[in-house]
Amino acid sequence: MAHFPKPAAGSWTENWPELGTAPVNYTDSIDPEQWKLEQQAIFRKCWLNVGRVERLPKVGSYFTREMPSVGPGTSIIIVKDKDGTVRSFYNLCRHRGNKLVWNDYPGEEVSGACRQFTCKYHAWRYALNGDLTFIQQENEFFDVDKADYGLKPVRCEVWEGFIFVNFDDDAEPLTDYLGDFAKGLEGYPFGEMTETYSYRAEVNSNWKLFIDAFVEFYHAPILHMKQAVKEEADKLAGYGFEALHYDIKGQHSMISSWGGMSPPKDENMVKPIERVLHSGLFGPWDRPKIKGILPDELPPAVNPSRHHAWGQDSFEFFPNFTLLLWAPGWYLTYHYWPTDVDKHIFECTLYFVPATNTRERLAHELAAVTFKEYAFQDANTLEATQTQIGTRAVTEFPLCDQEILLRHLHHTAHRYVDKYKEEHGLSKAATNGSAAHV
Repeated sequence: MAHFPKPAAGSWTENWPELGTAPVNYTDSIDPEQWKLEQQAIFRKCWLNVGRVERLPKVGSYFTREMPSVGPGTSIIIVKDKDGTVRSFYNLCRHRGNKLVWNDYPGEEVSGACRQFTCKYHAWRYALNGDLTFIQQENEFFDVDKADYGLKPVRCEVWEGFIFVNFDDDAEPLTDYLGDFAKGLEGYPFGEMTETYSYRAEVNSNWKLFIDAFVEFYHAPILHMKQAVKEEADKLAGYGFEALHYDIKGQHSMISSWGGMSPPKDENMVKPIERVLHSGLFGPWDRPKIKGILPDELPPAVNPSRHHAWGQDSFEFFPNFTLLLWAPGWYLTYHYWPTDVDKHIFECTLYFVPATNTRERLAHELAAVTFKEYAFQDANTLEATQTQIGTRAVTEFPLCDQEILLRHLHHTAHRYVDKYKEEHGLSKAATNGSAAHV
């Protein structure tokens, strides 16, 4: 395993002086009022990824998403209409507000295909583009014009096959919001990677704390030591782990790291099952036979340091969408959906080029299972952190140079809340100003 020298203190953080170097105030992760403001200022204002176009393979394909981060009970439908356009609507009937699309349990997400949506309560019908097309016993109503009662739309746009929604009608276009990172990723063969493995967990911590866990590798030699063979664990414990590159562009950020074991130079460094299947935490060792994943084919945003040992890039699209690309030719996504100040739903999906034989399929499954074990280790610390910062015995914590993206995340969340409070004439006295948080 290669080890890179630790950069001088402040070598990354000094590039963004507006973030400062002072301890960060974590009251934003325990204050119920702050969470309510984040819900309004962030999750109702920012573009939120809800899935990929592969979930809508044909006209009439749809799926629903429960959106408690936006507001209690909020549910939406995402559907492909007759023109092939991906649309989104609030999941409620315009007659008496019944939930429109659900199966046995109204709180569960569903998917399928249909020619139209029909309400279970009074059989009002809606076309795939949201138009109201049928009212049961229409002559019983008083001057109702069906054109006035179509499904209420939610802004919906697609970037590189990723479907985003926004509950703010005045929000900037998606591509403008995603900015330079997204532009620099265009052309990556996301659409070739359609074999998926997904995990979902309810976590008793603030949503930002889990993002904190994934945007630094300072913890890796300690927290994940037992997952490595002894020789590697000893090296990591002695030398630590350093990423290759950090970058921040507006509200979004990224971290780039070397590849380690994909594949390892010495197969004795890894476990027997990994040697047999040529797979592990870093995914399958063998590159799939598709265009766009070789070093000289990658989009410009990938491996920004152009390091020969590059292994993965993690792009953090604010507020809650992580897109992580791995050198061998696969990727995964994380989503963090807050449901309260101290609770959120964590989702992860791994994407591979479909296997062509049994060994490749087992390699994918091993990568998915190995990832889950590491994620459990990361998540295991979160509830312990939440309970202790919740005591307010200490609320400010020092961050090292490798934790620059944590500093940026909390700074950005406060910036959105402060802007919202200013626009709505709310006092800032209850929270620290942006500069004070960092």
